[in-house]
Amino acid sequence: MNDRFGIGWRPELAAGILSNLERIDIVEVIADDYFDAPRAKRRALRTLARQIPVALHGVSLGLASAVEVDKRRLEKTARLIAEVQPEFWSEHLAFVRGGGIEIGHLAAPPRTEATVEGAAHNLAAAKRIVGSSPLVENIATLIDPPGSKLSEANWTANILDAANGRLLLDLHNLYANAVNFSFDPYTFIDLIPPERVATIHLAGGRWITAKSSNERRLLDDHLHDVPEPVYELLRYVGEKTSQPLTVILERDGRYPPMAALLSQLARARQALQRGRERRHAQLKLEAA
Repeated sequence: MNDRFGIGWRPELAAGILSNLERIDIVEVIADDYFDAPRAKRRALRTLARQIPVALHGVSLGLASAVEVDKRRLEKTARLIAEVQPEFWSEHLAFVRGGGIEIGHLAAPPRTEATVEGAAHNLAAAKRIVGSSPLVENIATLIDPPGSKLSEANWTANILDAANGRLLLDLHNLYANAVNFSFDPYTFIDLIPPERVATIHLAGGRWITAKSSNERRLLDDHLHDVPEPVYELLRYVGEKTSQPLTVILERDGRYPPMAALLSQLARARQALQRGRERRHAQLKLEAA
């Protein structure tokens, strides 16, 4: 089983990552940062990709929408992928624009059959223009999308089925939504066909309180360490899946020493391995 563990590439972490390549299997690079980058910056990314496996992660396509995905952004993605030759690329199941207006963040659309169909249509366009399909990522939201007819798990599974796609399962996003909207994250994992899961994101967040209602919400901010419940979810994913997984630790600010991030990667390795061992033991019992 060749599970891999990596870190999101950020300029602030570059020196630490390059000094510890023997402990990092892959880096994930934000694709949008390079769409219109100077030639030297793109050349540096190609050099990085010769040193360590690279994945590209998009943040602005807005695939989960009845609005058609922006062809120009797909063409930029295609050019970057042709240059860098990443191991895979990914994007979010999110709504980011409509009527020519950019909303400036990743929003959860109403979970309906219409947005399932829209996402499948946009994913087909992405495959046609880019030449390969992205992994799609579940997102965190502070507001349960109004007008939804499907649970988040069923909506996600329906998109994967309609597009014959694979999932980048963000476990902190899942955990945040589960605690904010009172559902069981383990049931979510059970409802996703295990063979559809390809990559895992790990991150941390913090509690915030709404001034108007005094209601608490868990915010996925990528500024804090991975909490224990997320490691437990990773263990469970290891128990449910048989294929190799790629696990990426995301950090976007308040950077700790690299030793602390490597420690979190080590904990992730242990958690996934525990899940693998439990699955192996269960299979042995079933075969006995």
